[in-house]
Amino acid sequence: MARSLNKVILIGNLTRDPEMRYTPSGTAVCTFTVATNRQWKTESGDTKEDAEFHRIVAWDKLAEICSQMLSKGKKVYVEGRLQTRKWEGQDGNTRYTTEVVISEMLLLDKAGETSDANYEDESQEMPDDFEEEMEKEKVDKSKKETTKKDASKKEDSDEEEDIPF
Repeated sequence: MARSLNKVILIGNLTRDPEMRYTPSGTAVCTFTVATNRQWKTESGDTKEDAEFHRIVAWDKLAEICSQMLSKGKKVYVEGRLQTRKWEGQDGNTRYTTEVVISEMLLLDKAGETSDANYEDESQEMPDDFEEEMEKEKVDKSKKETTKKDASKKEDSDEEEDIPF
């Protein structure tokens, strides 16, 4: 049998908040859409831009993590496989959808960054005197290390004097 590969890697932004659901057996399923874009220049030198929208599906623990960590506008790396599903719509027509079933997800936004301008988590903000406190800790730590070295040197010299010859 010939080898094959079904692997998708995407880096893009969420177009909406993730939707979390559970199957009748209790398995977590999270769906969201990631937008990717590309730019190119035409022969006339004009810059064109195009966006693609990808339906993403996560299962089990990864689904729970996605629903907790992701939100609209977040930049995300996802890795998984393409899967096409077929079903019959309410109108009786056969419908198809192609999704990326992910096995890996990395949040690419920096800690504390959010796309929601109204979101404020004061516990994540640095205090105004953060820089000063860090400098004080460095100075205190270096003083303690110097004191330990001096004490260690003194102990070594005391040990040498206590040895009877």
